[in-house]
Amino acid sequence: MSKTYYITTPIYYPSANLHIGNTYTTVAADALARYKRKDGYDVMFLTGSDEHGQKIQRLAEEKGVTPKAYVDHIVAGIKDLWKLMDISYDKFIRTTDDYHIKAVQDIFKKLYDQGDIYKSVYEGWYCTPDESFWTDSQLVDGKCPDCGRAVEKAKEEAYFFKMSKYADRLIRHIEDNPHFIQPESRKNEMLNNFLRPGLTDLCVSRTSFDWGIPVTFDEGHVVYVWIDALSNYITALGYGSEENDFFKKYWPADVHLIGKDILRFHTIYWPIMLMALDVELPKQVFGHGWLLVDGGKMSKSKGNVVDPVVLVDHFGVDAVRYFLLREIPFGSDGLFNNETFIKKINSDLANDLGNLLSRTVSMVDKYFEGIIPEKKIEGEFDASLIFLCEKTPKLVSDAIDGLKIPEALSHIWTLIGRANKYIDETTPWILARDEEQKERLGGVLYNLIESLRIVAALVEPFLPTTAEKIRTQISAEDITFESTASFGATKSGVKVSKGEIIFPRIDVEKKLEELASLQEEVKPKKEIKPLKEEITIEDFAKLDFRVAKVLECEPMKGAKKLLKLKVDLGNEVRQVISGIAEYYDPKDIIGKKVILVANLKSAKLRGEVSQGMILAAATKDALALVGLDQDMEEGTVVS
Repeated sequence: MSKTYYITTPIYYPSANLHIGNTYTTVAADALARYKRKDGYDVMFLTGSDEHGQKIQRLAEEKGVTPKAYVDHIVAGIKDLWKLMDISYDKFIRTTDDYHIKAVQDIFKKLYDQGDIYKSVYEGWYCTPDESFWTDSQLVDGKCPDCGRAVEKAKEEAYFFKMSKYADRLIRHIEDNPHFIQPESRKNEMLNNFLRPGLTDLCVSRTSFDWGIPVTFDEGHVVYVWIDALSNYITALGYGSEENDFFKKYWPADVHLIGKDILRFHTIYWPIMLMALDVELPKQVFGHGWLLVDGGKMSKSKGNVVDPVVLVDHFGVDAVRYFLLREIPFGSDGLFNNETFIKKINSDLANDLGNLLSRTVSMVDKYFEGIIPEKKIEGEFDASLIFLCEKTPKLVSDAIDGLKIPEALSHIWTLIGRANKYIDETTPWILARDEEQKERLGGVLYNLIESLRIVAALVEPFLPTTAEKIRTQISAEDITFESTASFGATKSGVKVSKGEIIFPRIDVEKKLEELASLQEEVKPKKEIKPLKEEITIEDFAKLDFRVAKVLECEPMKGAKKLLKLKVDLGNEVRQVISGIAEYYDPKDIIGKKVILVANLKSAKLRGEVSQGMILAAATKDALALVGLDQDMEEGTVVS
């Protein structure tokens, strides 16, 4: 029976702005899948798209299209990106696929019939972008604790899943299987922050929108995202259908590779669902870190999104893959900036690997008319090179088994560095001057070609295009993992095929200027609210703006967004109620000079009189009080 390996990425929410951070997860999974295939495993590599939910419905409505038409367009773009990034997935699941819908409906009904799902009413806070419900105590500064965005009040009839019923069993499983959640820090976070304090029941249906999988036995309810999305890992294999050979063959998954932001759903919600279904749990869930730009997570709102398509256009797909796989500590956050990226290409890919290939093939071409000479092992430096060539495959294999991708690449580059040093040690250009050293020269070049063949075999899962270019130039037919077990599989008498430099050296300053210019051209326009109806100077003259000094400030009781201020207008003190509590601490405002609309008719807010309005500039996510660039007396007219 063949060895199997089942690896999954999260199914991606349809977005027109997939960035290099999203790409990272899939490239890492692809490298693992490719490695296991070369190592003799029967691999199933699953990815896909998560296409239901309120956010999708709203976005489609804004575009004036149906939700299905909207996701069809976006999913086509996702598949194009995976093709560009050389992703070798075996299956792409969409949660709008008929077989998935049917399986999810059956799962929901089974959980309901056995008493794990019950109907009630949900009332609380809802984050639409994250598709997450939150209680008052879970909010951070009144906003979603995961993404920091605004939440909205929700109250609707819903079905709930009895999470607490399985909590103790899951805790035992995690404790008995120390590698189930990795890295270790993620395991401790899930146990101490969520499981041990106690789980609340999970909302698993919605009635406030209809873009979702209908609950078969209760019209108006759609299955909420987590039962829908998470079950893709088994529905893609045919779970619940007559065609379930793949499920029998590949499940349980060897690893769910995910970002740390969705770890809770994959290590708590998903395992509990499987326990309720009496299905074996995945062997491991690995939550890697984020790719950070300018010290923060990539997001469209921050304007720090890095487009993988642009990077591939400028540097090639393998350069992008290499940086992601080598430079991001697997399990921790990693940093990306263009300068570091380009310098890494120059040092590792151009100077180390590219130079080794170019020098070696050029010398075979020059000194032996392109014909690979015979193997001769006799020199003082040969043994250490050969030892490392034979040792490296095992080091790489062990690193991959531990999901230590950067470490695996580090071992390969140690071998590349040793081969470059071997050239300097043996000085082939000096050997070529002495006809009596011809045989020794041939042995040196053979050893270098053989080292490159082993490098090509080992690097192929990570940089498939590069491996093919190396193979072509050194005319290596056999670059399987099995062929790396011993040194000497390269065939003598075969002609090399000198080609273009595989990684030309990049002018860093010039390329940075080029990218900066390109970024300015494609920078999205800011979304500005349309101007209000035009007014005359007479209309404006009716408004009386005055400088006022804040004397006192305190929160309004029972109103999270409001502050109560006492302001000095020069000849009187007024009370003003202002909706700035989400952005300002009361103690930070006392003593500030602000601009007050002084002739605004008084109004009552939450039982308190407000005599005017403080001016502020506000966006969707920020607010700033309008101030003065120099001190002015209280009561001064602003015109």
